[in-house]
Amino acid sequence: MQDIHTETPLAERFEAAFNRIHKCLMKLVRNARSDSFKVLLDSGNSHAIIRTHRHDLYQYAKLRNALVHEKIKERYYIAEPNVDVVTHIEMIADRFEQPVTVLSIASSPVLYYKEETPLMDIMKVVDKLSISIFPIYDASGAFKGLLTSEGIIRWLSKQPSSTISIEKVRVRDLMVHEKPHEVVFVKKEADIFEVEEIFEDTFLAQKKLEAVIITENGKATEKLLGIITSWDLVEINTLEQ
Repeated sequence: MQDIHTETPLAERFEAAFNRIHKCLMKLVRNARSDSFKVLLDSGNSHAIIRTHRHDLYQYAKLRNALVHEKIKERYYIAEPNVDVVTHIEMIADRFEQPVTVLSIASSPVLYYKEETPLMDIMKVVDKLSISIFPIYDASGAFKGLLTSEGIIRWLSKQPSSTISIEKVRVRDLMVHEKPHEVVFVKKEADIFEVEEIFEDTFLAQKKLEAVIITENGKATEKLLGIITSWDLVEINTLEQ
């Protein structure tokens, strides 16, 4: 079987990808005054995936109008877009149809602990899995903050060297020495573009975002489903290439 891309004209592939994106925009943007492609782009500012690709899509809308409106007959275009443009718009169409959610790239396993957890338990995990950030919850399930390897070291540094004993130490004993961390909660359907923007906005505000925590609806009172740290941005950037 031949590859369809060797049989289908570039202009036709471009138009097909453009129509796929248009269809997705109509489903994604509910409050637009019309189904016009450009109106949907203008009205979809709340969606990170639209903001990410808006500039390119504006340019592709111009190209699409030139190709389609001047089409002499079916499958007969006045010009052909180059293969790089076609490949790019097809990639964007794929992203709109099957957005990569943050939950799919979240750090795994998802480990979180209660304030009453013995420090020894966490130290074993740090040694075995090299995990350095742990969400901490109280007995009622409310999020209390992050325990980090730096926080553990900070606590150890404050203990008399001759009397350090961690057998009876609980997480709550360390949390008073843990500095406040910037944390954002997002719903599980959030896409990678939204999370990347969250990290960028926090950086521009001259703050360090320690983690993005994923729950069902983005509420701190809900069960933790996943966690994204700045290290995970490397994977996000790889997926975007």
